[in-house]
Amino acid sequence: MPASGDLGGPDVRAVLADRLRRFVRTTVEPDGRRPAAVAIALVGTGDELGIWLTRRAARMRAHAGQFALPGGRLDDGEDAVAAALRELREELGVTVPHQDVLGVLDDYPTRSGYVITPVVVWAGAERPLVPNPAEVAVVHRIPLREVDVPPRFVRIPESDRPVIQLPLLDTLLHAPTAAVLYQFREVVLHDRHTRVAGLEQPVFAWR
Repeated sequence: MPASGDLGGPDVRAVLADRLRRFVRTTVEPDGRRPAAVAIALVGTGDELGIWLTRRAARMRAHAGQFALPGGRLDDGEDAVAAALRELREELGVTVPHQDVLGVLDDYPTRSGYVITPVVVWAGAERPLVPNPAEVAVVHRIPLREVDVPPRFVRIPESDRPVIQLPLLDTLLHAPTAAVLYQFREVVLHDRHTRVAGLEQPVFAWR
């Protein structure tokens, strides 16, 4: 089984698509929460793939300045895949056709009232980005070898669920982004069908 650092061969897309095809994802009913989607976009050619991670603009009404995958709530009539592709286009100026969607991970319910569906897409070769300044302050390209990092789990008095922390970019990412990227690591990079809905967010993200 190839490790993340070995995912640079000609068949890598097929390998990752097969892992996602065999993964039986868990769905979560909204029950009053707002459906949303995020895009985990695999970008690069040659020896090393990566993903795009953004830092939200300071003027955003919710979760300003936090690290996030491109994404947002579903528009009327949209499914999660369509929403993830639209958000990728609106936030970063990247158009990915529907046929380049590799698969979908588990729904993740958030404390702030969303059910997030992560959509894994093949974005292909590097290209110039056009970040939307109203939503994106900074875009980072994270190599898969850096995404492939063991998480930390801590306890807080406010919850009996473990809080996940993912060491990236010389800081700690928190759920929901950390939970989504951890499941991506487990399912897509290592073919381990690991669930993450039981992983907690820090208290500052509960609203």
